[in-house]
Amino acid sequence: MEDKSGFSPNLAILVSILAVSTASILIRMSEAPPITIASYRMILSTLILAPIYVRGGGLGRLRAMDGRRRLSLVVIGVVLAIHFASWITSLSLTSVASSVIFVHIDPIFVALVSHFMLGERVTRRTALGVVIAFAGATLIALGDMGVGGGSLYGDALALIGGVMLGIYILGGRHLRQSLDLVSYVTPVYATAALVLLAASIVLGAPLTGYPANEYVIFLAIAVVPMIFGHTVYNWALRYVSAPIVSLSLLGEPVGASLLAYLILGEAPGQMVVLGGAVTLAGILVSAYRSE
Repeated sequence: MEDKSGFSPNLAILVSILAVSTASILIRMSEAPPITIASYRMILSTLILAPIYVRGGGLGRLRAMDGRRRLSLVVIGVVLAIHFASWITSLSLTSVASSVIFVHIDPIFVALVSHFMLGERVTRRTALGVVIAFAGATLIALGDMGVGGGSLYGDALALIGGVMLGIYILGGRHLRQSLDLVSYVTPVYATAALVLLAASIVLGAPLTGYPANEYVIFLAIAVVPMIFGHTVYNWALRYVSAPIVSLSLLGEPVGASLLAYLILGEAPGQMVVLGGAVTLAGILVSAYRSE
């Protein structure tokens, strides 16, 4: 399957932000263990993409790859599994706003690594956008900071998820330059699914026996924030630098906090509202000139 460059990367990023903003709400609606939710997210996403991957000759391209390229796909898949396992678990321990803010520490990490290792120099505008957006993210965290040991543990797990997200975005930016979208995401998603499935079995997390509405939630998580979220911004990574994609995803805390208020009744405080405005300003400053 070949990428279609006629579609606007900026519009793709907007779609992905809207889609991933639903993830925390859908996850909170589920009563399954976090590792089970993560497993179904990746298993169902892989199953959705598998027919396209096979029909498009993905297996042949995978066999034709050198060992280093295949290993890179596996490593990124493991990183993605750790990201989801840690972040989804954090949502059961701290607030939606705190979790989605801490998991998006990745723009700083991505900007620095991309600058020093990928040769994608951080311009003054991008650096200013990172500072403004991260300041807004900090305001949201301060306005909705979890209290107690459990919440602090949840915040720490979200931070781990943030670092893993940064590695995942950087790896995607590198491999997407030579691989089409489906040839990249399908092996990565499949690897993550296998890792999370194994973790579920080891931890004794039940994978079956849930009511029908739980499976509907699992499917919704796979389709909306995964296929229309992660997969769409993986498409954009071929055309937009890693720091910009990472920074743009800071729009998720704004959308997720709003949805948490409307659906879960988690009312954001004044600092959360102010932080959201500042975060969006940072995104606009940086994205105005993305390359």
